Amino acid sequence: MEFTKRFLRAKSPCADGFRWFSRNVQDGAGYQQALDTLVAAGRVDDACWLLEQFGPTNEVLTLDALDTEALVFAGTLVVRGAIAADRLRVGRALRAGAGLRIDGALGVGEDLRVEGGLHCRGALQVGGDVRCAWGIEVQGAFEGGGDARAAWDLLCHGPLTLAGHALVGQDLLVQADTACGKGLRVGGQIDCAGNLRAGHGIMAGGTITVMGHIEAGWGIRAEQDIVAQGAIKAGESLAAEGLIRAGSGYGIYAGLNVQRDAWEASAQVRARQRPDELLSGCWVA
Repeated sequence: MEFTKRFLRAKSPCADGFRWFSRNVQDGAGYQQALDTLVAAGRVDDACWLLEQFGPTNEVLTLDALDTEALVFAGTLVVRGAIAADRLRVGRALRAGAGLRIDGALGVGEDLRVEGGLHCRGALQVGGDVRCAWGIEVQGAFEGGGDARAAWDLLCHGPLTLAGHALVGQDLLVQADTACGKGLRVGGQIDCAGNLRAGHGIMAGGTITVMGHIEAGWGIRAEQDIVAQGAIKAGESLAAEGLIRAGSGYGIYAGLNVQRDAWEASAQVRARQRPDELLSGCWVA
């Protein structure tokens, strides 16, 4: 793909960006060349905008290691070793053979795979699946278009939004809302400072503690307590080895997506003691 001023003007760029591009990028320059020129001049936002307008390529860049202030690459980036950058944007997939540390925002158009730990001090946006051999820590929002898997902890200081499943080997700690389009399975505790929602089921190897509401399209199960400051809603069964407790004035509901005739089999509620706030479902002593 070659760029010309007429070609770029068709995308309605801002006046300042168009003037700079006209003066610094020659007509007929290649797509990646234009991105590199913008990044080298410190215009990373303009490079990201250009990538959003013209989309990814099938080019593959393979490196032994990467340590840079910023990189915007339109294709797939494969790094055999560690990655360190202030900002990183990749049009297709990103593979890191060791750790991945980003001091700003990280954007990946397709899948992200990290063979070490993932630390992102800005927002993390991934169009496909995220797989991390160690833990994940994100200071901003974490938005994923597929599944997310972390062998250790997953810590997110902003909202966590996933279109698919979330599988976390140890603890899940989120300082805002958490939403999974499918299931959520955590080996340790779940601690959410906002609302917790899953389109399928929620399972935790420890306590589930939520400052807002808990809602699952299927069942909810915890090896310890299930505690919310809001309501607790399960489409099917609800079980905890410890206590189940909703917030003051809120109810606990099981079997919301099951016919009442099937509650005895598919909307059971089990806990150390019967919750006072239980309003639907079949209590099993």
